Amino acid sequence: MGVDVVTFGCRLNAFESEVIRREAEQAGLGDAIVINSCAVTNEAVAQARQSIRRLKRERPAARIVVTGCAAQTQAGMFADMAEVDRVVGNDEKMRGEAWRAARLALDESFGVARSEKIAVADIMAVTEMAPHLLDGFERGLPRVFVQVQNGCDHRCTFCIIPYGRGNSRSVPMGAVVDQVRALVERGHAEIVLTGVDLTSYGADLPAAPKLGQLVRQILRHVPELKRLRISSIDSIEADRDLLDIIGSDARLMPHLHLSLQSGDDMVLKRMKRRHSRKDAIGFCAQVRRLRPDVALGADIIAGFPTETEEMFWRSLDLVEECDLTFLHVFPYSKRPGTPAARMPQVEGGVIKERARRLRAAGDAALQRRLATEVGATREVLIESNRQGRTEHFLPVSIEGEVPGMVRRLTMVGHDGARLTT
Repeated sequence: MGVDVVTFGCRLNAFESEVIRREAEQAGLGDAIVINSCAVTNEAVAQARQSIRRLKRERPAARIVVTGCAAQTQAGMFADMAEVDRVVGNDEKMRGEAWRAARLALDESFGVARSEKIAVADIMAVTEMAPHLLDGFERGLPRVFVQVQNGCDHRCTFCIIPYGRGNSRSVPMGAVVDQVRALVERGHAEIVLTGVDLTSYGADLPAAPKLGQLVRQILRHVPELKRLRISSIDSIEADRDLLDIIGSDARLMPHLHLSLQSGDDMVLKRMKRRHSRKDAIGFCAQVRRLRPDVALGADIIAGFPTETEEMFWRSLDLVEECDLTFLHVFPYSKRPGTPAARMPQVEGGVIKERARRLRAAGDAALQRRLATEVGATREVLIESNRQGRTEHFLPVSIEGEVPGMVRRLTMVGHDGARLTT
């Protein structure tokens, strides 16, 4: 049997799992399951541990390798699991030599000591990022990801991710353009640029190009590209070029996901965020002036330490103030080693209730947007024989269409979750 990769967490992990699969198989690793873990919440770590135990029961002969952010930050915990044969660091997982070393170690590792399971280096010592030109995506797959940045130089008080990903580093623009061109030639209709802190792109490169310059170069040099999408951004870092392109090039999809986290200024300060409530509302209004039909989403944390009911309400009404369509709600999760873990905590039941209210507000916002789309004609990327996505990332129920195509369809209604044609 070959290498199976189980992915948790973000879109960046989804891209990296394809690199892992390629490198591990080329290294000759066989009958192995790789867990590409996430560390963003305690629940994400618990899910990885549960999957490891379940997979070992289902395939007792398979070797289990754990990598990803949780493996980087909690290597010893995974090494202590009897089901785990190897723990590979978050930088190492992208390197063929690490998987060759893993194969050799696994071939001889029955009964090895805990410390010998761990192949995790200091992520903060990593200063460069090699491009990974993937040719393993299935031809014609409608949407594929391109990693352009990794790591984060900021230290939000709630976030463990910089310790799992290291400092910010970027892929040179020419290498990104080359990969996008190669993927378009293979028939992929939509490319998604992804990274840990995408709007910090380029700060470590010669001449320090910005994300907007990268987007401009892609659209200029790959005219065959039908659709370009960017994943989550930090609005305070959005550059002038990016805003200009949002307003001027239809191939950049009218859908942005923002890292807002809270609508209260005191909470934002305690989070060590770099924007204010006024900044968030102003940015959303500016983008909407440039692209009136834009669909906006946001990450918001419920129950951050010290958050009062009044502070929470300022997050709740941000959904309407910013006219958000998609809401990604995170119940606050205490991550050991972060400054927020030492702050006065909100009671767990209160966190759950606030998260429920935020999700309800998000569901209502999506319903409103779906209703406004009825009667509109949209360019729909066909993802499967049952679903597509509009330019605004709204799901569309479809039948009889060919996956990978972009079709111009008129919306006649919605079922509460998806548009219908």
